[in-house]
Amino acid sequence: MRTKIIAEIAQAHDGSLGILHSYIEALSETGIDAIKFQTHIAEAESSIFEPFRVNFSYEDKTRFDYWKRMEFTLNQWKTIKAHCVEKNLEFMSSPFSLKSVDWLEEVGVNRYKIGSGEVSNLLLLDRISKTSKPVILSSGLSDWSELDLAVNFLKNRGTSYSILQCTTAYPTPPEKWGLNIIEEIKNRYGVSAGFSDHSGGTTACLAAVVMGAEIVEFHTVFDRRMFGPDASSSLHIDEVKSLVKSIRQFEIAKANPIKKEISSTLSQLKVMFGKSLAVNVDLKAGETILLKYLESKKPADQGILASQFEEVLGRKLKVSKSKWDFLKEEDLE
Repeated sequence: MRTKIIAEIAQAHDGSLGILHSYIEALSETGIDAIKFQTHIAEAESSIFEPFRVNFSYEDKTRFDYWKRMEFTLNQWKTIKAHCVEKNLEFMSSPFSLKSVDWLEEVGVNRYKIGSGEVSNLLLLDRISKTSKPVILSSGLSDWSELDLAVNFLKNRGTSYSILQCTTAYPTPPEKWGLNIIEEIKNRYGVSAGFSDHSGGTTACLAAVVMGAEIVEFHTVFDRRMFGPDASSSLHIDEVKSLVKSIRQFEIAKANPIKKEISSTLSQLKVMFGKSLAVNVDLKAGETILLKYLESKKPADQGILASQFEEVLGRKLKVSKSKWDFLKEEDLE
C-alpha cells in the first residue's frame, strides 16, 4: 500500500502570500502527495482572550492579532489551491471555524484534516460531516474516550474517517512518539491509521511507516531557525525529499519479499568471493595434513572448498606442496 505523505506548511509562511507560494514550488520537487495549510479567520475562531502557546512573535500583541496576520482572503485561497493543482499536489487545509469550512468548500478540498485541538469540537465536525467529505483526525490532545466520542459522532453521520497518532509537544522527543498507538488505533476502530509528526527529524515518520502508518504528516519550513510556533519541530525541504525517498524505498522492499536462496545469477560471484583450501607451508609427500598447515584462498573453484577443511585433517599427501599451493582431492591419500 502506498503511504500518503502530507507536508504541512501551517504558519511557516508567516502571513506572506509570496513565501507561501515559494513553499508550494519547493515542495513540488520533493515527491510528496499533498500539501496542507491552515485556514484561519480570526474573528470566527478566536478572541483577544486567547493566550499564546509560545510567545514567539515580535509584532503581534495578542494571539488574536497573530491569527489575523495569518489570514488570506477567499480569492487568495483559490489561487493557492490552483497553484497546488498546477504542481500535481493535493490541496489540503485544516479549518478552525465554520466559516473556514464554507470557504474551503468553495475553494474545493477532497478531504478535511482536523487539528488536535478541534477533535472535540462537535459543532465543527457536524458542519464538516454535511459536506460528505472524508476526515483525518489528529489525536494529539485526545484520550481514548474523547476519540471515541468524535468517532461515534462521525460514524452516526456516515462520515468516513482515519486517525493519526500525534503527540502535542514541539519538538517531540523519541520517548513520546507513541508509535505503538498506530496499531492500537487500527485495532480499536478498524480504520486507516497514520502518524502526525512534530519531532523535527525524519526518523519518526519512517519508523511510523515501518510500523504500519498509512498516512504521515509533518511540518516543513525553509529553515528551523525561522520564527514561528512550529519551526523547531519541522523538517526543512531537503529533509522532506530524503524522507519521501526513504519511504518509497521501504514500500518497494516490503512489496518484494525474497526467498533466502542463491540464484543462478549469483553463482559466478559465489565462486569469485568463495575460498578453496591451500597450505601455508612447504609440505612433502607423505606428510599428514594438520589444521595449522591450512589457509583459505580465493576463488572457490581451485580444489577442496574451505568449508570442507575437517574432511582433510589427518590425511596424508600423495605429492609435495609448496607454500600457498591449493589443495586438491587428488593430492591426498
